Amino acid sequence: MILNIIMAYVGSLASGLTFNIKGRKLVFAGFSGMFGFFLFSTLFRITDHLILSIFAGAVAVGLYSETAARLLKSPSTVFSIPGILPLVPGVATYEMIQYLMNNQLIQAIGKMIEALSGAGAISFGILLVTAVFRVMSKVRRARRKPDVR
Repeated sequence: MILNIIMAYVGSLASGLTFNIKGRKLVFAGFSGMFGFFLFSTLFRITDHLILSIFAGAVAVGLYSETAARLLKSPSTVFSIPGILPLVPGVATYEMIQYLMNNQLIQAIGKMIEALSGAGAISFGILLVTAVFRVMSKVRRARRKPDVR
C-alpha cells in the first residue's frame, strides 16, 4: 500500500510537470494526489465500494486543493488536476474496450457504467468542495463589507 501511495505522489508530480507547475507548487501538487489516493485506498479496503471510495478521494483532493490554493496564492486547479489523476478509473475503461473488442457487450456495458460512475464521482467531489469554498468566501466578504444605508 505504501508503494502505491508513493507512486500516486510520483504520478501527480509527473503530471504537474506536464502542466508546467514549477517550484514548491509542484511538490504540493504531488501531495494532492497522494492524499486523495490514500483516502481512496483506505476507504476501498474498508468498504469495498469503488464509487464511494473514489468520491471520498476526490473530496480529499478538493479540500487539499482549495486550502493549498489559498495558502500558496494559486488557482486551485494547479493542485486538483494532478491530484485527481490517480483516482481516474483507467482500468475499467481499458477492460471496457477489451470487452468491446471481444464482442462481449454485456460485460462492456458493465465496465462502461463503472468508468462513467467513477468519473462522475470525481467531478461531483471536486464540484461539491469548490462550491462550499465559494459560498464560504462570499459569506466572509459580505460580513466584511460595511452596511451602507
